[in-house]
This record gives sequence, C-alpha cells and structure tokens, in this order.
Amino acid sequence: MGASGVRLNASLSNPARKMLAARQVEPDSGKPPSLPSPSGGRRKAGAKPSAKNTLSTAATGHEQVDTVSKEPSKVHYFGIRHHGPGCARSLLHAFEALQPDCVLVEGPPEAEGVLAALVSEQMQPPVALLSYCPDEPQRAVYHPFAVFSPEWQALRWALLRQIPASFIDLPLTHQMALDKAREAAEAEQAEKEAAEAEAEAAAGAGGDAEEVAPAAASASADGNLPVPASSLAPISDETQAFATGSDTTATDTDTQDAPAQGAEKQALAVGDTTDAAAATPGSQSEPESGTGSTPAATAYRTDPLNWLAQAAGHADGESWWNHTVEERGDGEELFAAISEAMVSLRADLGASAEERDPIEARREILREAHMRQRIRDAVKQGHERIAVVCGAWHLGGLQAAVKPSADAGLLKGLPRLKVQSTWVPWTYRHLTRASGYGAGIEAPGWYEHLWLFGQQADASPTSPPPSRTIGWLARIARLMRERDLDCSSAHLIEATRLADTLAALRQRPQPGLEELHEATRTVLTMGDDAALQFIGDALLVSQKMGRVPPDVPTVPLQKDVEQQQKTLRLKAEATERTLDLDLRQPNDLARSHLLHRLSLIDIPWGSISRAGRSGRGTFHEIWSLQWQPEFIMKLIEASPWGHNLVAAATARSLERAEKATTLGELSQLVNQALLADLGAAVQAVSRILENRAAVSGDTLQLLEALPPLANVFRYGNVRQTDTGLVAHMLDSLILRAAIALPLACSALNDDAAQSLRGHLIAAHGSIALRDADEQTQAWQRALGHVAASEQTHELLKGLASRLLLDDHVWEANDAAQALSLHLSSGTEPLKAAAWLEGFLNRNAMVLLHDPALWQLVNDWLCSLGEEHFVHILPLVRRTFSAFSASERRDLGQRAKQGASAAPSAASAPDWNEKLAALPVPLLKLILGVPA
Repeated sequence: MGASGVRLNASLSNPARKMLAARQVEPDSGKPPSLPSPSGGRRKAGAKPSAKNTLSTAATGHEQVDTVSKEPSKVHYFGIRHHGPGCARSLLHAFEALQPDCVLVEGPPEAEGVLAALVSEQMQPPVALLSYCPDEPQRAVYHPFAVFSPEWQALRWALLRQIPASFIDLPLTHQMALDKAREAAEAEQAEKEAAEAEAEAAAGAGGDAEEVAPAAASASADGNLPVPASSLAPISDETQAFATGSDTTATDTDTQDAPAQGAEKQALAVGDTTDAAAATPGSQSEPESGTGSTPAATAYRTDPLNWLAQAAGHADGESWWNHTVEERGDGEELFAAISEAMVSLRADLGASAEERDPIEARREILREAHMRQRIRDAVKQGHERIAVVCGAWHLGGLQAAVKPSADAGLLKGLPRLKVQSTWVPWTYRHLTRASGYGAGIEAPGWYEHLWLFGQQADASPTSPPPSRTIGWLARIARLMRERDLDCSSAHLIEATRLADTLAALRQRPQPGLEELHEATRTVLTMGDDAALQFIGDALLVSQKMGRVPPDVPTVPLQKDVEQQQKTLRLKAEATERTLDLDLRQPNDLARSHLLHRLSLIDIPWGSISRAGRSGRGTFHEIWSLQWQPEFIMKLIEASPWGHNLVAAATARSLERAEKATTLGELSQLVNQALLADLGAAVQAVSRILENRAAVSGDTLQLLEALPPLANVFRYGNVRQTDTGLVAHMLDSLILRAAIALPLACSALNDDAAQSLRGHLIAAHGSIALRDADEQTQAWQRALGHVAASEQTHELLKGLASRLLLDDHVWEANDAAQALSLHLSSGTEPLKAAAWLEGFLNRNAMVLLHDPALWQLVNDWLCSLGEEHFVHILPLVRRTFSAFSASERRDLGQRAKQGASAAPSAASAPDWNEKLAALPVPLLKLILGVPA
C-alpha cells in the first residue's frame, strides 16, 4: 500500500483500517519525506505526499531502508505508542523474528546506569525513572513504565538476552539546562514588559515619560540577558503543540517533561506516542486557508489520529487506536502500517505545528538530531540488526537524509546541568490522563488485562485463546459480590452474549472495552451508572502500585524513611486505609512521630481523622493513610534540610518559623514539633515565638497562639514529652492576652465582634486546659472587665457573662442581675438581643435549668412592643436556631407549661453503692486510668 493512499481526507473509506490490515507492503522508491531543516525550510501544510516522499519497507513488513546509514536492513524502526499493550505484544513478536543484536530506545541516556535493575525479580511495574538536578531538586522529570509499555518490554527482552540496550534521546542534562535558560529569558522579558507598562502608566498620569522609559530600557540593557527563548529548545510542560518533526502533544511520553513543581506536575515520559486523545487543552489551531476555524477542525489539527479515526468511522483518535492496534496485537506487520500512516500524517500536519510553536519545533529537531547520531554510532560499532523503538511520530525524522555534520552543528555547544536518575514506584492512577499526566491513558487496568490475556495466548499458541470477555466480566462479578450486589451466573451469561452481539454488529472480531462497558451497565447494574463508579476505580484505573529493588540509588533521607517504614511495619500503599494508634504503645507512638515528622517536611502521607477522636482524649489517634509516588520526589527535595528525617524535619520547622507572620502560626508549629517529638525544634521555635510575643500588641494574635500551645498539655503526658519547654511561654502569653483583652473588645462593629467571639471561646478553653491558678484568675478578672465595660460590644459582654457563670465565678443571682439590666425596657432592643445571643452562647441549658433566668427572658420578650419585637425577631431567631433540635423541643415544652411553671426538683436517688462500684474497674480500663 503506497503512501499516496494515506490521505487525510475524511471522504476516503477506511484507509486506516486498510493500512493496518495490510500483510505486505510493497517498497516504494524515492527519498524520505522532507523535514524542517536548521535553516528553517519546511514543507507546506496540507501538501500532498508523493510516492517519492514515503518510506521504503522490506518484504518482511518491519525492516525499513536505513536512510541514516545508507545501508539497508541494518536499522529497523518500530514506531510505538507509549503504554500500549498491542504495540508491546507486536514488538515482542517482531523481536523474535528479527533477533536484533542492538536495541535503541527513546529515553533519557542518564538512566542507563540504572537499567540493570529493570530485570531484577524485585522490580514490579508500574515504576518510573526519576531524573533530577541534585543542585535544584525541584527541577525533575518522570518517565513512567507499565508492564504493557513497549519500551519496558523491549529493554527487558534485550537485557535478559545480554544484548546491548541504550537510551538515545537528547540527554536531560541539555534539556533541563535549556529549559532553565528559557525560564530566565521569560522572566527577564516579563520584567521588561512590566517596566514598560509602568513607564506608560507614569506617562499617562502626567509623569515625565521621557525620563522613565530610558531608565527602564537601561535596566534591561544592563542586565545579563540569557539566550532569547525563541532560540532555545525547551522542555515541554505536559501541553505540547505539534512541531515539524515533533510528537503529538501530551500524547507522547517522548515530549520531555517540564520541571516538576513540588513533584506534583507529572512530566511526559519516554516513548512518543500516537496517543492522540491528549491534545493540548484549549489550544487553537490555525485555520486552513479559506476555511473557518471550527472546534472540530481545531481538534483534528491538534490531534492527527482524529483524521484517521474520522476516515475509519470512529468518534476520536483514541478509540480508533485502541480498537485498531492495542486490542489486537497482530504481530510484526503492524509496524509497517504504523510507519506509513504516521509519515503521511506528519508530512501533512508537521509544518503547521512549527508555525504554532517554533520553540517546541526546535526542541524536537534537537532531539531527533541526537537520536540520529546515536543510531549512526550503533552502525559504526558493527551491529547488523539494530532495533530502534521510538514514538511513531518520530519515524520520519529519524530516517531523514540529514548529513552527520548538520546534526553535529545543531548539538554543538548546548548548555549542561548535572542530572541523576533512579527508579521510583508508580501507580496506575498516575498513568491516567485524569492525574494530569500528558501521555496518560484512560484505563490502565484494562490495558493490563489485555496484556495478560495476550501473554496467555502466546504461551499456548496451539490451544484456543482464552476469552478476555469472560475474564473481565468475572472480575466485575467478584467486585459486585464483595459489595453484596446481586450478580448471578445468569447475569454473566447474558452480559457476555450482549457484548459479543454488539461486537458483531460493529464488525469487530471480539468485544472491546466499549462493548463490555455497555453490557455491564445494561445487564449487571440494570442501567445504574452510579454502580459503575467503583468498577472504574477498581478495574479500569486500579490502585496498583509498583515496587523497586532496595539497591537502587536513593538519597540518604529516602533511605532513612524507608528504613523507619520497615521497622515500624508501615507499608507504603496506594490504597487508602485507616490506621488506629494507641499512643500508650511504644510502636504506635513511634508511628505517630514518623507521620507528624513527614507532615512537617510537606509529605502528607497521613491525615488525622477527626471522626474517631475524642474531644479530650490524649492516647488515641486515627489516621487516614495513602502513599503517593510524588512523595519520593518530595523526599529528594527535602534532602538539603538533612540526611535523616529528624534533622530534615527540625531544619524545615526552623525555616517555617522564620517565615511565619503571625503568633498563631508559630504556636501551631510548636505544637506540631512536639507531636513529632522534635525537642530541638520545640526549643528554637518557642524562643522565636516568645521574642515576637514580647513585642506584639495584637491581641487577636495572642489569642490565636493559645489553643495550639494548650494542646501540648493534652498530649504531653502520654507522648512522654517535656511540657515544661513551653509552660513558661504559655503562661506569659495568657497574662498578656488577659491584660489586652478589655481594650480589644471595645469599639467593635458587629462583624468584628462575631470574629473575636470565636477566638475568645477558643482561648477560654485553652486556659482551662492549662489550669494554672495565677493565669486563670487573671483571665477571669479580664472577663469581668469585659462584662462590666460600657465600651464593650454587647455580644462580647454577654459572652463574658456566660463564661464567668460557667466557671462558677458568678452565682445565679449575679447572672440574673446582669440579664435583668441588659434586657430592661430602657435598653435598645438590638443591643439587648446581641447581649442575649452572647450570653446563651448557642447553648440552651442555662435557660432550661435556671427558672429565674427563664423568667427574666420571658418577661423581657413579653414587654416588647409589636414594632420592637418585629425589629429584633431575626436576631433572636438566629440565636435560637443555633440550639440543637432536642434543646429547641425542650424549650417549646417549657414555654407550653406557662411562665410560672418551674421544673420540679429531682429527688435524690437511692443508690446501691455495691452495685454502682462493679463497673468501676472496667471504666478505668477503658479510660486508661491506673487501677
């Protein structure tokens, strides 16, 4: 089938299907397609490729004419898509037929030093190559692999047979350096634009623009500007545009990754892919000449596989590729058809990508130039059967007739950065597009299922192939039965029949994921899409997490954390699980210390669940744990703080303390350091907190600092920490807060009073936890001043009165006198209602159990005129709405009894002391009280 038959015109009938079904491809004559040259020449977008512009293929279907070495049959190109089980299976078939003596894979050359770990029995995919700059750990890139990744299988095939295997992509030492230079250039350009905007603003405001503008120009000229961004080959940031000679955007792990920010931005990985569905979000394509730029046209221009999908009758390129390639795995003939398709697509769409993003276009030119050099080196070393595994989009570029001197000139003088590589565990969830991974796939769990069933079929070629349909539906049935959902054998039989029928209607050899999904929804879940959610999480995506050998290179901090995980029997798992810790047990206490220390260095492996924790419990913690692969990157980033977790967490705490802007932040940091058992950090941060508190006049900050410090006394005894480290500082903060409180409560509006109310209640509870006589008395005196001051907002006056009543500083008569005063007819109704809201404090018990207070409130409400009552009704209703349902019901019953009714005094119970003493030992055991 000639290249002229592969036209990007939807009017042709199924050229893609014919192309990939071809068993033999007749060789064409002529030169390979023209590619963008360093001088900037390129082929016009949309130009029709001729037979002379196609690649030649040998009769085997996968041997390409090597236009790089000019020696046919020495170099064999295999264009693949990353994370494709069909490509991987066909690649192994092709390798068995070819028996290459050298395997070259598109990937980072810096990782060749750790390739030997790939064949270790302890290496279990999914895993990822992590490459980072030791001097700038935040500048990093991942290259993920799954068991069904073609590159993974190609490397294992070669290493197990002791055949030379190498990565041939442009080294990351250059790519990261170019990216760093581009970032500096962009920052400089942004500063220049800001200076120009400032100059224009000054001129518009009447300033002397002739003086401002030259100053800005001088500042830009004097600075050491990096190389302009337009001349750099940057590292892509997950959303890539097509470049002439580049990969599909974000579909191709070959698009090198942007530096990870906190390891959360997933970089694109090794193999360039024809995975079309990951086009740049929101990207806009140039409209064809004489045509409009419709959304559909934009999608086809940014994703070339959509053209083939439209011609083959599929909705998009992703579904077409899955059905045509990944769910089939026909064998070595597949690669000849892929090559012909991608070369023709590149010829038609490549130039338009360079017009949209010349920076990316140049980066791809540099990458392909380096790969061509490495292929030439392999030929010079005398290898006779060289297998090149690369992203299918690169096939035309790697086989282009480019002189070695031209490639050498392009790569000469590129900047460098020091780069190190290692293996890290990965998860299937991070292989999906939903995770932000540009070359991600929709259903890695389904792809693994395809791979495993393909392996079973290859292992027994004489036996009937196993049914992947039955295997998939059986897994769904197991999941449903584990959740007590009805799924009988009859359901499975009918679902299998429906899937087979749908495949036959759509002229497919066997059901794919789409047919199985429709059969599952129709038969097994009875049309309930909600029931499909757990199936998607457990099977389509899966929570599987890989494992790497313990001898792979790691930083000391990572080794220390892994050793502690092993010692404490805390396994890093991708699935979310609950961990219940009893802090009275040494092992559980050490686990708590580990989790808190990791949180201090910004690794939230676990989070405390409030649902299972008692309000005043000191020995019980319930954690929710879920390990993320990017935590490895965060450990590398944290390694400059220390070579072990204690040193790193201590240094990080001090750094955060220096940057803290409020006393509340410092107080919370002291609490975290105590929970993590970091004595040195507690002392240092406490000193900083005390120094800042001594000169702070902000009462709100003083109040915010009290609860975290008081929490130390809740955990101190059980955690075996020295609470005396912060006792003196806490006591001094309480005294300062007590002195400043009356003034802080004066001259406030309603919103400020509501805000201060919460801090006042929290501080009051903290002082109760401290339970020191001098500090408690000082605080209560301050509350008395607040309750009596005429300048204090009524809400806070009522709250202070209630707190004094609860602490038994006030008797019931004192509260009744204050309530009578503030609810008298001479008081403005809104102020009276605000005082009542503060006094009740969202708790109705004081009204239910004190008849005198009930009578005062009742008399006040009855004395209000209709106009005043309507005026204060919203505020009073808001106050009573904060009560619980049972409290409102009790208040209603109390009101129904009448104003004079009083609750009858409860008679003293007749206790049987012997019976009452029986449960005491059990209660002591439950509460952890010594017998």
